[in-house]
Amino acid sequence: MKLERHSLTLGFIPLTDSAPIVIAQELGYFAVEGLNVALSREASWTTLRDKVSLGILDAAHMLAPMPIASTLGLGGFARPMVTALSLGVNGNAITVSSALYTRMLDADFAAVVDPRLSARALKKVIEIDQREGRAPMTFAMVFPFSMHNYELRYWLASAGIDPETDIRLIVVPPAQMVANLWAGTIDGCCVGEPWNLLARAEGVGRTVVTGPDIWSTKPEKVLAVGKEWADRHPRTHQALLRALIRAARWLDDPVNGEHAAAFLSAPGHIGVDAALITASLPGAEQVDRAPDRNGRPVVNPGCFFASAATFPWRSHAMWMITQMYRWGQLERPIDIGALAGSVYLGGLYREVAAQIGIDAPAIDVKIEGAHAAPWMLTDSAHPIPMAPDAFMDGRHFDPSHCVEYLQDFEIRALRTDIPMIAGLNA
Repeated sequence: MKLERHSLTLGFIPLTDSAPIVIAQELGYFAVEGLNVALSREASWTTLRDKVSLGILDAAHMLAPMPIASTLGLGGFARPMVTALSLGVNGNAITVSSALYTRMLDADFAAVVDPRLSARALKKVIEIDQREGRAPMTFAMVFPFSMHNYELRYWLASAGIDPETDIRLIVVPPAQMVANLWAGTIDGCCVGEPWNLLARAEGVGRTVVTGPDIWSTKPEKVLAVGKEWADRHPRTHQALLRALIRAARWLDDPVNGEHAAAFLSAPGHIGVDAALITASLPGAEQVDRAPDRNGRPVVNPGCFFASAATFPWRSHAMWMITQMYRWGQLERPIDIGALAGSVYLGGLYREVAAQIGIDAPAIDVKIEGAHAAPWMLTDSAHPIPMAPDAFMDGRHFDPSHCVEYLQDFEIRALRTDIPMIAGLNA
């Protein structure tokens, strides 16, 4: 199969979940597909997005909601993007400064020990500060259109904390989170690994809740390309996907953890101690949540291939769009299902998966949050073992009832300045 292009530049941000791109390069998976790939480490998500939009980067490791936001023109100029590949699930966490952690323990010890209740302790600290006339605390996330933003808000709102008024929410690039905790410019953050691990190792922060505690097996990053680029380079695009799926499968074998971490720890990739990266790869366990450091393990490694982790679920995209409505990023009515299907290309994934003998889901949409225990996806040529996908509050997201899902949250229950959007189609 003749490729339209052989030489490509792929962008990434220094995070553990950039691993499929790094490993596909280091182990020669790109080369096997006839691709000559240069990797470009980027400083921020905004820079990375803009370089893909302008064609400076051919493709990139990108926050899962970003191709949707770019297609809609949210946060910048409109440039349609697509993804046919998830780069993995899980791997984020919410870490607070050591000082705030101590205050949360004093306010509600039992809540801090239980990640599902941990925001309750923060709520009590915020109420103390409000009574004493202190300025709101500052929390950081990596980009407005990110799972980090949505899961941080989900966690805060679960305890009745208004992310718009009760705290100050800012954007900080992932690699700068630990420095900002050191400097005291932020009180907490939601960021991907290995930066939570580094904050704990350096004694400046403690993790109070992981991404899987908020929503198990949730999406994180995708491989994004411009829609025009994808239309002009279909065979090259498929070659990229094949290489990355193979890399993701290799990464999910715990035997390969130390080998992968050695590549990822290089200065041109993530540039932190390999032991920290190993602790955020499949098969790792982290113990550092309970106040006496003898509590239950905090298991927060990423997953790159198992549980259909590479599949671009349209229902994931639809959930992200509901969060854009919930938090006032999107107001105009759109056809949620049609938009999600135009950006998240499950059909293309299935085509590529068949080329390399990988089982793929035969459906693009599933009810999210319906499984508190491992389950089996039977909508595929062969059943696919799946991990739990529960939300922390027990809610289910049915993509055929997006408006009802938003109403169940009493959209604007914390903020009443944005009207209910009518006429949304699933």
